[in-house]
Amino acid sequence: MNVAVVAHCDWSMDRKKRWMAVAIRDGVRWQMHAPELVGDTSTLIDRTKARSLEKGALLLGFDFPIGVPMAYARATELGSFREALASFGLGIWSDWYSVADHRSRISLHRPFYPARPGGTQRAHLFDALGVTDPHALLRLCERATPDRQAACMLFWTLGGNQVGKGAITGWREMIVPRLNDIGLWPFDGRLADLLDTRSCVIAETYPGDVYRQLGMPRGGWSKRRQGDRQRIAKVMMPWLSARPDLDAHALLPLIEDGFGADKAGEDRFDAAVGLLSMLDVVDGRRDEGVPDIDGVRRWEGWILGHHRNDAA
Repeated sequence: MNVAVVAHCDWSMDRKKRWMAVAIRDGVRWQMHAPELVGDTSTLIDRTKARSLEKGALLLGFDFPIGVPMAYARATELGSFREALASFGLGIWSDWYSVADHRSRISLHRPFYPARPGGTQRAHLFDALGVTDPHALLRLCERATPDRQAACMLFWTLGGNQVGKGAITGWREMIVPRLNDIGLWPFDGRLADLLDTRSCVIAETYPGDVYRQLGMPRGGWSKRRQGDRQRIAKVMMPWLSARPDLDAHALLPLIEDGFGADKAGEDRFDAAVGLLSMLDVVDGRRDEGVPDIDGVRRWEGWILGHHRNDAA
C-alpha cells in the first residue's frame, strides 16, 4: 500500500486525553514513535504528513464511530453517510450535533441523547426514533462478537462507555472541515485504492478488537491499572519480534513501564495498540475486514481490520 505515515489517535472530548502513536516508513521498515499528545487538531494532518520524507499517503485512525446505523440512515432519506456529513449541522439538520436535554426534544434531526443524567432511559431514544429492536441502533461492526460485548450505540451520550460525544467532536473537528480533501474509508472505496489516490485517508479503529489479536486475555485485567498494563503489555513483545520490519525501540520502555503511572497511561496504551493493528492491515498481514454489504459501505462504515467471524 502506498502509505508513508500511519497514526492512531485515542480520542477523547478532553484534549488532554487525546494521545496518538505514529509509525513512519523508512525504506522497507517502520519507525515507531512513543505515544504523544494529539495537539491542535486543525493542523494535525499537515503536521503528521510532514514527518515523513517518503512519498505516500497518511493513514489516520480514530477510535470514534464513523458512520450511522442503517435503521437511522433509511429514515433520513439522504443518499449516503458522506452526503449526510455535508448536511448535518445545516438547514433542517442545524440541531443535529446538539444533544437533546429532554426526551421530547429527541428527533430524527436531533438524535443524540441525553445531555445530562436524571430520569433518562435508552427507551426514550427508541421511542422517539421509532425503533422497536434495540439492536437496530447498533451498526453491524458494533454488535457483540465472541471476543467482546456490543459497543454502546452511537446516539446515547451518557456513561463511561458512551461514544456519541466523541463522535460529535471527532466529526466536527477532524472530518467535516476536510470532507472534500480526505479519503474516508470504507465509504470511498478499498483501503489500497484510497491510499494510492488520496494524500490522507481516515479510518475508524477500535483497540478493544485488537487485544485478542495481540494475544491479550479477555478478562482478569484492566487497562486503567498500571500494574495490569505492565503485565498484559508484555504479550506485545513476541508480536513485535515476529515483525522485523517494525523498529519499536521507542515503544519498549513504555511497554516495560506499563505506559506510565498517570491517568493518561490507558490512553497511551490504546494509542499504541491501535497502531499495531493498523500496521498489520497496511502490511497485508490482516485484511481490512469490511464486508461486501452496500449498507455498510455506504452508511454504517466499519472498524479497520475487524472480522465478524473471529473466534474467541
